[in-house]
Amino acid sequence: MSLKNHYYYDESTCEFIPITYNRKEQVIYNLSIWILTGVVFAGIGIILLSTKIGSPSELALQAENEALYSQLESTKEAITSLDKQLEDIATRDNEVYRSILGLDEITIEERQAGIGGTNPYEEFDIYEESTADLLKWTASKIDNLERKIGIQNISFEEIKNQYNNNKEKLTHIPAIKPGSGILLSGFGLRYHPVLQYSRPHNGLDFRADIGSPVYATGDGVVKFAGRKGNLGRVVIIDHGFGFETLYAHLSTFGTDIKSGTKVLRGQEIAKSGNTGLVEGPHLHYEVHLNKRAVDPLFYLFADTSPEEYMMFRRISETNTNSLD
Repeated sequence: MSLKNHYYYDESTCEFIPITYNRKEQVIYNLSIWILTGVVFAGIGIILLSTKIGSPSELALQAENEALYSQLESTKEAITSLDKQLEDIATRDNEVYRSILGLDEITIEERQAGIGGTNPYEEFDIYEESTADLLKWTASKIDNLERKIGIQNISFEEIKNQYNNNKEKLTHIPAIKPGSGILLSGFGLRYHPVLQYSRPHNGLDFRADIGSPVYATGDGVVKFAGRKGNLGRVVIIDHGFGFETLYAHLSTFGTDIKSGTKVLRGQEIAKSGNTGLVEGPHLHYEVHLNKRAVDPLFYLFADTSPEEYMMFRRISETNTNSLD
């Protein structure tokens, strides 16, 4: 860019005389114009970046917020899983512990125990809608879980007190696993591998190699020890209080295990096998209450962790085949 000619009026000659600039002045003028233009455009760029994109600190804060939102979404999945597990514990609490001990069930409404107020989480309304909704959901679920856990703790205290007052009865209730193997098939309608059609399966099938120990699951008296049709060698124990247990497909009976023998919970009563109509060696185990077959899974509470119980329950719900 070069300087344009400027003129001044010479009164003596009545003419416009052009003003001339030297090289130095020309360079200074050009530099000034470029610097001024650069400053103007830089200022405009900064304003646009700050307005449309954000400052570096704002960009860092935005990235942090996105990370926190993602973490909250992951937490949501964990909370949902915990809530489901707590519901399973509550179901087991009602159907097994409280039922066995003669305690009234705690209803769903009592376990929910709602929180007061029309909008207890209104402090989150200051955030954008998606974030506010996620924060409200998380806070609500955590409060709900805390209330459920509190009610469950109260229930366990009642169960403990009831247990202390009914220890004799509880030693007779079948409350442990009959062997050390993992569950293979559950209670209910199952496909028989040999007969090749579905029929009621009145017990649980546990993995057990031939010769594995089989244990009495509660104190009682042996009612039967011998062969019983498709079940092969069988031991039936009368535990009193309306409970009987059956152990099938055995290879041998334990020492002195015969009709009338008194046994204690955890005592070895037989060895597992593959007698009867079976696909392979395993232990078939049944629980009968008042002469009616019930799901033994509900009575595996004395030596089964919550994690193991949940695993057994998933197997029972998903495996549609039996081994006998």
